[in-house]
Formats: sequence, structure tokens, C-alpha cells
Amino acid sequence: MLLLLAVLGGMFLAMLDQTIVGTALPQITADLGGTGLYTWVVTAYLLTSTVTVPLYGRLSDQYGRKPLLLIGVVVFLAGSALCGLAQDMPQLIAFRALQGLGAGALLPLSLALVIDLFPAERGAKVQGAIGGVMALSYLAGPFLGGLFTDYASWRWAFYVNVPIGVVLIAIIAWRLPYLKGTGRVRPDYLGIAVFTVAITALLLGLTEKGLDGNDWTSPAVAGPLLVSLAALVAFVLVELRAEHPIMPMELFADRTYAIVNVASFFTAFCMYAGVVFLPRYFQEALELSATESGLRVYPLMLAMVFGSGLVGAVISRTGRYKPSLVVAPFLLAAGSLLTANLALGTSGVALAAWMALIGLGMGPMLSGLTVAIQSSVAPQHIGTASANLTFFRQIGGSVALAIGGTAYGSVVAADAPVHGLPAAHAAASATVIPWLGVSGAVIALIALLALPGGAVVRRQARPLVTADS
Repeated sequence: MLLLLAVLGGMFLAMLDQTIVGTALPQITADLGGTGLYTWVVTAYLLTSTVTVPLYGRLSDQYGRKPLLLIGVVVFLAGSALCGLAQDMPQLIAFRALQGLGAGALLPLSLALVIDLFPAERGAKVQGAIGGVMALSYLAGPFLGGLFTDYASWRWAFYVNVPIGVVLIAIIAWRLPYLKGTGRVRPDYLGIAVFTVAITALLLGLTEKGLDGNDWTSPAVAGPLLVSLAALVAFVLVELRAEHPIMPMELFADRTYAIVNVASFFTAFCMYAGVVFLPRYFQEALELSATESGLRVYPLMLAMVFGSGLVGAVISRTGRYKPSLVVAPFLLAAGSLLTANLALGTSGVALAAWMALIGLGMGPMLSGLTVAIQSSVAPQHIGTASANLTFFRQIGGSVALAIGGTAYGSVVAADAPVHGLPAAHAAASATVIPWLGVSGAVIALIALLALPGGAVVRRQARPLVTADS
């Protein structure tokens, strides 16, 4: 149970931070000033955490999970404490970047530890628990962020990580065994450098999209995106020739591996549609407080927890993940499509039912895709595969936010002068949520239908080697 707590705790820290800070950001900018730097508080964290995800995954395959996870948690906690102490926006942005450097280790290494520590017959059930924790952290975050902001201080949105992280460090150091990796190799320095340029330029371009009237053809958007495209091409060429690449290209030759990463990218469209834009509907259309909006999304959270646990049990019993993955997008699409009926007078019961459908589809996708990708690779690539799954999910979420945020803003700008601001936000939600949700679910379904087989690879847990030995 302590080992399971370590796995779930690392993931919980990473996922909670992505949502709890968003609710507190308006108050943060009011206290620290620098409204023009608002988006950089998010971008700095997303940039460093996204860039380091594949690096942590690859290094953990080579040097073992334990030391890399400890490094990640310590850096993350240092960044969290410094964020809480920040006195102006430039300081906060710098400390968020430091926090992201540690966060890149938390989620992918937690997912990889499931395969390391738990036999195959229990692994799917643990994945169900992981999906539940993901749902809890994504949807409890806005509520806790609102609670801290309304009744204490926004600084506690960062300080809350410290006691959780200290307990996690103690468990990792005391109980997590040291699992030997493949051994010391020369790092892929060129690949790391080119990859950093590619992802930095991509996230810069996506961040500028929609700011100051920028569209896709604006130099501030198109320039970084073109640089990113060129750097990504160069990265693939570098990795094909590297002796020990951080993202081995031969893994993508496996059809299951490639399809699952594509599905993960488009699943993020649905996830971010519900997690980001539904709370925005509650706060800006219904004019609820941050705390109230966090409570109103609980039907989605509970359904995600139930769906994730259910698919874990089904996979454990049947030994197959494809049926659950193919059914889930239908529920996602149905729930997302129904949100096209959102309006100021929409019944709370009806909306709760629509959110539950979205959650029932999202839960299986979160846990099932992890089982699928970890079954498609050899044991020595588990860390890399888990990191790549997280990476494509984060990039998909960034693209969804850029596209959805622009569409949301344009609908509000067009409708507000005619129907008023609350009605304009309701109309924007009724446009963006179904559009992102349905498109992501349909494309993910098309990819998943091409999955070959779908049987879980029955691996035993790895032999445990303690640090002392």
C-alpha cells in the first residue's frame, strides 16, 4: 500500500498543480501586478515540464526510477515553496519554470512504476486507480484553488504541495526499491537541445495565439510554429542517428505504439474541453464563485473515477484493452454533443447527466491508453513509452487550449454587445466544448479502431533490488 501511495502521490502532485493554480491566477495577478504576463505563469510551467518529460523517462530506463523520481519531487517542492514566496510576476514566472523542471518526472515515472512494481493481473486495476486520481486532481484543483483564494491566500495553492511532497519523499526514500536500469550511457545532448528548441517554439506560438489579436498568420504565432516544425524535422533526423536517443524512433514503427500516442493527443481535446471550459461556463456565464464552480463539476469527476475503475476491472478480467477503448469515445462524443444545448437556463440536472457521460468516456481513455502503450513495448522502454504518452497528451492539451481559447473569445466578442456578457459566455461554451470534445473523440476512435489485437502483455513485476544491495 505504501508503494501504491508513492505511485499515486507523484501523479497527484503533478496533475493537481495544473488545475489549482488556474483558479487562483486572477487574484495572483491582482496582487502582484503584471497583467500582461498572465499567460506566462502557465506557459513557463508547461514549457519546462513538457520538455523534460521524455528526458526523465529515457534516463529512468537507463539509471532506474528511484533516483530520477526523488530528483523530480525535490525540484518540484523547491519551486512550489518559492512560488508561494514570490513578490512580483517575473519572480513567479521564474519559479514556475523551476517547478516544471521537477514536474516532468512525476507523472511518467509514476506510470512506469506500475509495470515495475505490480504483476500484470493487478496492473490494470492499479491503472484504474490512477485514472481515478487523475480525475480527482483535475477536478478538485479548481475547487481547492477557489477555496484558498476566497478564504485564505492564493499562496496556499503552492504551499499545499509541500506537506504532500515531504511525505512522498519519505516513502520513496524508505520503501521504494531501487530497480536497476540498462546502465550508464552517453546522453543524447544534440537530441535534447533540438527537442528543447522545437517544443519551446511550439508552446510560444500557441501561447501567442489569441493574444493582442494575433491569428495563425501573425508573425508572433506563425514564426515560432515554423521554427518548431523545422526543429521537429531535425529532431527526427538526429534521433534516427543517435546511439542512445531520448525518443527512440523505432518504437513508432510498432503500430499499437503509434496509434495509442495519436489517440492520446486527441483525447486531450476532450479532456481539456471539460476540465477548462466547463468551470469557465460556471464562473463567467452563471457568475458562480470559484469554489462553487469547483463543486459543480463533480458529476464529471465522479463519473471519471467510476469509468476508470470499471475499465481496470474489465481489462484485468478479460486480458484485453481494445473493447473498452473503442466504446469510450462514443460516450465522450455523446456527452460533448449534448453540451451544444448549453444556455443560461439549462437545467442543472441535465448538465450533470451530460458531464457524467463525458466522464464515463474519459475515465477509460485515461487508464486504458496507459495499459495499451505499456503492453506494446519491451520492459527496457517502459519509462520512455510512459513519458511519450504523457508528452503527447500535454501537447494535445496545449493545442486544444489555443484553438478553443481563440474560438471562445471570438464568440464572446460577437455576442456580448447583442445579448450581454453572461449569455455570450454561455454561447461560447456551447460552441467550444462540443466542438473540441466531439472532434477529439471521433479522431481518437478512428485511430483506435485500427489497433491490432489488443491483448495485455502478461509481465511479472521486475525483480526488486534494494539500494543497500
